[in-house]
Amino acid sequence: MRVKDGCRVAILGATGAVGTELLALLEERQFPVSELRLLASPRSVGTTLMFRGEPLPVQATTAEAFEGIDIVLASAGGSTSKAWAETAIAAGAVVIDNSSAFRMDPTVPLVVPEVNPEAAANHRGLIANPNCTTILMAVAIYPLHQVQPLRRVVAATYQSASGAGARAMEEVKQQARAILAGETPTAEAFPYPLAFNLFPHNSPLTPSGYCEEELKMVNETRKIFGVADLPVTATCVRVPVLRAHSEALNLEFSEPFDLDRARAAIAAAPGVTLLEDWDQNYFPMPIDASGKDDVLVGRIRQDLSNPNAIELWLCGDQIRKGAALNAVQIAELLVERSWLRPAVASA
Repeated sequence: MRVKDGCRVAILGATGAVGTELLALLEERQFPVSELRLLASPRSVGTTLMFRGEPLPVQATTAEAFEGIDIVLASAGGSTSKAWAETAIAAGAVVIDNSSAFRMDPTVPLVVPEVNPEAAANHRGLIANPNCTTILMAVAIYPLHQVQPLRRVVAATYQSASGAGARAMEEVKQQARAILAGETPTAEAFPYPLAFNLFPHNSPLTPSGYCEEELKMVNETRKIFGVADLPVTATCVRVPVLRAHSEALNLEFSEPFDLDRARAAIAAAPGVTLLEDWDQNYFPMPIDASGKDDVLVGRIRQDLSNPNAIELWLCGDQIRKGAALNAVQIAELLVERSWLRPAVASA
């Protein structure tokens, strides 16, 4: 493929919350698209979505739909990715997958462009997009890790409805209306009503007592940072916020970390905005982060219980940097560095 002629791109799961954000970002960031195919389940066939001022029809996902495609941006769930990834790769495409299906496969790069862009060069036709909470945390703490290597990470997440998709976001709105009208809210996208409520993350529990979402943060962070034994622990919670996740992080180092140095490292890092107003007690909030590309970081302070640890707070848009933006940035990386051709042959 000659990049100057543009890329032939397919979005798998085009009608979902992340899929529509992918579509918007390709246009907003002026990604070199010469042809765009919107793929989804049969029930979405016939729907049209706008791209560059023109309506594009949604097509059924078939083997033929991947023919001639250079890049597939996949965000239709793990089972769909498992069903179609090898078909797309065999047709000559690079698949950038937003599901958890391939993240911990040792042959598949797991990439956050601000952290480990070089990993993308070693793909065999498939690159995994990390979990949303992992991406947001990695972008925020990697600048500190570069100054002083991390010894331990303790995370508590406050995850919005957007993490479960457009249907979950609408469900929270409906629940809020029901509660305010004195009615009993119903839940389908989540196991319990989320409006005016919160609960530990609803991903399946494992024998360790951690849920799968928490273990994603543990294992994915180790893989992205290239530190297989990095101590990471997490508690993940669903909160009644429509869009943008928040995280409270405790970061331990081998020696004290000067707070001014920490702020300077974060302020200078790509993909991060330092947001602190101590006089007004104003720090990042989901409403600040929603619709923004950067991860917002603030309330950086000394851990009073440990001289070698600091605390920080972050908010980031789960649909953008936590999913769609990271995938588009990976695609941009492949084009800019001429990495579209697999460096390792597919098995």
